[in-house]
Amino acid sequence: MFRRSLALPAALVAIGCTLAAPAALAARVHVRVEGKTQTIFGAAEPTLTVKDNALDALESASLAGEFFYHVTQSGFGPYVDQIGRYPAGGSNGWVFKLNGIAPPVGADKVTLHDGDTVLWYWATFSGPLTLEIENSIVRGKRCFFATGRNDAGHASRVRNVVFTLNSRRVSSRTGVVCTTVARYAIRVSKVGAIRSRLYSAA
Repeated sequence: MFRRSLALPAALVAIGCTLAAPAALAARVHVRVEGKTQTIFGAAEPTLTVKDNALDALESASLAGEFFYHVTQSGFGPYVDQIGRYPAGGSNGWVFKLNGIAPPVGADKVTLHDGDTVLWYWATFSGPLTLEIENSIVRGKRCFFATGRNDAGHASRVRNVVFTLNSRRVSSRTGVVCTTVARYAIRVSKVGAIRSRLYSAA
């Protein structure tokens, strides 16, 4: 009887180990947070280890960049009502895009996979474009082209922008700037749009 009473817990422990749910797998994703007036985290979209979803991506970025954010519970689920110094209010607030597209679900419902890109940004809820940069060699010069991606992920050329090339600001009415072939760290911005990530071009 004594031996059987010891064997039973051992069997239960073995069964419990067999039936335990596997731990959630983390994803390695690119994360950036664009604030109302400046980049809060990840100008070059660094890769972070994220537990599961887009809300977890913000948590990972907050830990890496040591910035504040706050989540409140609403009837639709968790809602990010502040990042950095700016709380949401009126028609302004914090939203996100996954791989350049604004999902129709909450941040906690978006499962991430390795290589995904999560962008959190301040918005006026009027569908701001997310700026990107393309480049090519034209007649012996390196030319940079500003494009804007809408919430559905469609890209188009953008005019009247400001490029920052190695800390030098260059305004462009056409959305294009051409310069000598060299190594550049470049971004593009425009009032009412989400500034681009920091690109490196050689």
